[in-house]
Amino acid sequence: MAMARSLRRTNPITLILAAVLAIGFFLFIVSPTSSTSNERRNYAAQNPLSPASKPFRKDQNGHPIPPVVRYPMNNKTGTANPVENREHVLILTPLVRFYPGYWENLSKFTYPHQLLSLGFIIPKNREGNAATSALQAAIKKTQSGPEEGRFASITILRQDFDPPLVSQDEKERHKLENQKVRREAMSRARNSLLFTTLGPSSAWVLWLDADIVETPPTLIQDLAKHDKAVIVPNCYQRYHNPDTKQMDIRPYDYNSWVDTTRSLEIAAQLGPDEIMLEGYGEKPTYRSLMAHLADRSPSANVNQLMELDGVGGTALLVKADVHRDGAMFPAFPFYHMVETEGFAKMARRLGWKCFGLPNYFVYHYNE
Repeated sequence: MAMARSLRRTNPITLILAAVLAIGFFLFIVSPTSSTSNERRNYAAQNPLSPASKPFRKDQNGHPIPPVVRYPMNNKTGTANPVENREHVLILTPLVRFYPGYWENLSKFTYPHQLLSLGFIIPKNREGNAATSALQAAIKKTQSGPEEGRFASITILRQDFDPPLVSQDEKERHKLENQKVRREAMSRARNSLLFTTLGPSSAWVLWLDADIVETPPTLIQDLAKHDKAVIVPNCYQRYHNPDTKQMDIRPYDYNSWVDTTRSLEIAAQLGPDEIMLEGYGEKPTYRSLMAHLADRSPSANVNQLMELDGVGGTALLVKADVHRDGAMFPAFPFYHMVETEGFAKMARRLGWKCFGLPNYFVYHYNE
């Protein structure tokens, strides 16, 4: 019988090659190679908090397998030896204006930078836009510099509400009539920043105001070594004294205080929506202010502790467990206090004590 013309013209080698290719393609489809699996495993996200740029490892059916990560939260409590114990510190800063001195001082911290994460919240206005640009430029320079100077992570948030004051000049923002609305807005900003950035590995939270331009480089270690749940240094300001014609220092933050019998009597007479504020002669509180109890002599004991009923937030170190326990910054009158002072009241009612270091100074920018 004569063969069909099409088969006569087909080269047997072509048929063999076609069969081999078909078998190879079939094996490739049904049995992925081990090298492909290894590549996918190495490229997969390490945990559910990894950036979305890395996909999760997939099973044989192509379904993603997000790994299960267990965080033993009972082991996250901050200790008196945070460097030796490799404890992560979250530094949080509400920022309206960018002060180069703030960033320069922060960059000099001796605490291992790979254990420091930074978080900022900035208002959405013209001044906030300028602050964001300046901050991003500083971050880019630091994070592209020597590895030991880079921070573990940096988060920048923009407020989802308008600031209550148009001007952020020192005189305007410290007017008595502006305090309630200003500090309630500050509480909202602090809470937004805290709830967004606090992670399972955070052992401490350092609240550091954007206008703190001078601290000891060992600030975190110096505060943490006292092993207190909430601790705050004394915030002062350098200025030119017109009387002595020399540089001098003066108290700046009056929000760290101890209640007195008289101050408690005043609070008992206030309406539910009224708050007590420090530093205003027209409305004295008669509290004992840590700012006025400092020993400025060269022989002062910088480790001297005092228990406080209210704390300021210029440089406030908090064990992360205090925040996880529910202590936040009330944006409403809480026992006649808001923001950081309200936080101290809330922390104390949760069973945590607050302390201050009257002879340990940090310095605020002088406008």
